[in-house]
Amino acid sequence: MGFLPVDEQLQILMRGVVDIVSEEELRQKLERSRATGRPLRVKLGIDPTGKDLTLGHTVPLRKMKQFMELGHQAVLIIGDYTATIGDPTGRNEARPQLTHEQTRANAARYLEQAARVLDVTKLEIRYNSEWLAPMTFADVTRLAAKSTVAHMLEREDFRKRYEEGRPIYIHEFFYPLMQGTDSVAIQADVELGGTDQKFNLLTGRDLQRDAGQEPQVCMMTPIVEGLDGVEKMSKSLGNYIGLDHDPLEMFGRTMSIPDTLIVKYFTYFTDVPEAEIQRYQAAMEQGENPMEVKKRLGRAIITTYGYSEEEARQAEERWVAQFSRGELPDDIPEVAVPASELPIQAARLLVITNLAPSMGEARRLIQQGGFTVDGEKVTDPRAELTVRTGQVLRAGKRKYGRVVIS
Repeated sequence: MGFLPVDEQLQILMRGVVDIVSEEELRQKLERSRATGRPLRVKLGIDPTGKDLTLGHTVPLRKMKQFMELGHQAVLIIGDYTATIGDPTGRNEARPQLTHEQTRANAARYLEQAARVLDVTKLEIRYNSEWLAPMTFADVTRLAAKSTVAHMLEREDFRKRYEEGRPIYIHEFFYPLMQGTDSVAIQADVELGGTDQKFNLLTGRDLQRDAGQEPQVCMMTPIVEGLDGVEKMSKSLGNYIGLDHDPLEMFGRTMSIPDTLIVKYFTYFTDVPEAEIQRYQAAMEQGENPMEVKKRLGRAIITTYGYSEEEARQAEERWVAQFSRGELPDDIPEVAVPASELPIQAARLLVITNLAPSMGEARRLIQQGGFTVDGEKVTDPRAELTVRTGQVLRAGKRKYGRVVIS
């Protein structure tokens, strides 16, 4: 079967893309692909620095899935070598370096969860230690000679650290060059990534030109806010929906998002058609209760990531029984949480809201499963939480507090 007409492919592929270098180059590549029958090689690199994926990680994965469904070859680069350095993007300090064994174990877990998004059996999976590990010191020196310190300091995170006097380690400068070398090694036609990856993706274009290859197109998707509606979705901030969450937890966390994120979550995290999303948006603008639309979103997220319609329905029923039928007391006192303290460790949150008399008691309560935020259990006393006004804290069976950010 041949490729769809280029305009039809572009209509699908450009949905949700917030930056591209460049659309005209992508059109030219698609036209050549259709004329020759050769699929584009579409690269997505991931560093297995953690074990679990959030919905935020699925945005470029879902874009890769679209390319696959259009007949192109998806190449997933497992950065088992780059992860030993750690991507400095968006960091105020160097990332901890992982061992080879840690990266391999994390990669296996990543692929297991990525299977909820796309068919991993159809991916070309490459580990960048394949070409980076054999490099000699002379090879590394030649690679370093392809950039300058001044150019590296154009990166916002490096520039900020330099201006603030924070350390920038030499090995961190190698990260963009190593990621760009991946593009040369697999001869990428397109590379996908978040907007925070733009510097790294463009470095790949430079290295490909230097190697005599046609530069890759860089397609960037947005960094979607987490449940707080402010910060990037992150496990470290606790403002996330995880692919390893069960249906009830997925639904409950979805119901906690600000109304302003409903359309964005539909667009980037679900398979709901765009026309249907527009109907939901119009309905809310005409006065429909956002809560009802948010329930549809919760069901859509559950069914998008591997669960059945029945499991989605049951999750909604259980959530409604718990939160919408008066099971919470009517007179929940307000508890002030200073904005300057956010994100805040779970145990300290209990103490400053007077829901626990001491840090020791707070830790014990949390470890025993007695602390929830909007019905979601928190089991790590050191978990960093970004709570927001209106969320309900429960400590034990009878102590409640409704958050007010002060």
